[in-house]
Amino acid sequence: MNTQLNLFSAFQLGRYTLPNRFVMAPLTRNRAGVGNVPGPLNAEYYAQRASAGLIITEATQISPQGVGYPGTPGIHSPEQVEGWKLVTQAVHNQGGRIFLQLWHVGRISHPLLQPNGALPVAPSAIAPEGMASTYEGEKPFVTPRALEIEEISAIVENYRKAAENALVAGFDGVEIHSANGYLLDQFLQDGTNKRTDRYGGTLGNRARFLLEVTEAVVNVWGSDRVGVRLSPGGTFNSISDSNPVATFSYVANALNPFNLAYLHIVEPRINADALNRWDKIEEAEIPLAELTSGFFRTYFKGAIISAGGHDRDSGNEAIASENADLIAYGRLFISNPDLPKRFEINAPLNPYDRSSFYGGTEKGYTDYPTLEQLQPVGVHS
Repeated sequence: MNTQLNLFSAFQLGRYTLPNRFVMAPLTRNRAGVGNVPGPLNAEYYAQRASAGLIITEATQISPQGVGYPGTPGIHSPEQVEGWKLVTQAVHNQGGRIFLQLWHVGRISHPLLQPNGALPVAPSAIAPEGMASTYEGEKPFVTPRALEIEEISAIVENYRKAAENALVAGFDGVEIHSANGYLLDQFLQDGTNKRTDRYGGTLGNRARFLLEVTEAVVNVWGSDRVGVRLSPGGTFNSISDSNPVATFSYVANALNPFNLAYLHIVEPRINADALNRWDKIEEAEIPLAELTSGFFRTYFKGAIISAGGHDRDSGNEAIASENADLIAYGRLFISNPDLPKRFEINAPLNPYDRSSFYGGTEKGYTDYPTLEQLQPVGVHS
C-alpha cells in the first residue's frame, strides 16, 4: 500500500504527463448528427469535462459496417473527421487530453443499420440474445454472417485508416475497443467464436485478430499513444467464454510486446447473471469476481486503468494499493463535469438522470451544473 498515491497524483501515461489519475470513461450518448458526425454540442460536452487527466471518447465506428446504434459517431468519413476536430480543439483549449475509442460492433447490429441492408458480421453465425436499437425502434437481433477469412484483413485495414483519421482529427491517442461483446471481443471468447481456421480454436488463434489490429494501430500512432480495453468478466451482449482466466491472461501477456500506453479493464460486476454463468465454468481457477485490474498486474507490464462503478474512496484505494494506475468514471462524469474538483473537496455530487443517457439534446448532456455555477451570484471560491 502506497498511501502517497491517490486520484490527484500526477501520472506519466506514455508520452503524456497527466495532472491527475481521473479518466473520463467512454460513454455512448447517441448524440451525433446527420451522417454520424460530431458537432458543436459534442464539443461543448467534452470540453466541460477536460479537467479529467484523460478523456476517452464514446465508442466510434471505424466503418459503416461497424455501426450498431443510432446517433453514434464515426471516424471513417471526411465530415466525421472535421466534426471531431471541433471536439479535440475544444478539449485542448481547456488544457485537456483526449483519446478516441475505435469500435466495430460486429454482430451487435441490424440490417437496418448496415449498408444496403446487409447482415451484420461476426466470427461465427451465432445470434446474440435481445434486441437491436435501430432508427425504427427495437428489433430482434438477427443471425450474423460469419466473416470470410480474407475479409478480416480488410477490417484490420479499416482500423488502420480510422487510426490515421483520428490523428488528422487532432486526438492525443486512441483506444482499441476489445470489450463488451463487440467484434474483437467476439473473436476472443469461445462462446461466440466457433471458427476452425487461423482465427479460431486455440487462444493464439482467437487473439490473432486483436493483435493484428493492435499492430496496425500502433504503426500509425506509436505504442505510447495506444491503449486496449477488455472486459474479462462481462456478460453484456451475450458474450461468454469457457475459461476467461486463461483467455484474458493470455491476451494481456500477448499485448506486452507492443509496450502500449495502457490496458483498460472493465471490472466484473457481481450479479445473478454473472454468478449463474460462473457456475457452469468448471475449468476456471478463480472466481469471476477476481478478474479485476489487480489480477492483470501479474500479466500486463504497463499502466492499468480500472473501470466499474468506482466512487471516490474505492478509486483512491485502488491506486494506493497499486491495483490500478488510473480510474475511469462514467456516470459520475456525466452528471458532474467538474468531478475532480468535487472529489478534491468532497463536495456533493449531482445525481445522474438515466432517462437522458441515450439520445436527445443538451438536457442531461451539457446542462449539469458545476460547483461554480451552483454558487450564489457574487460568491467566489
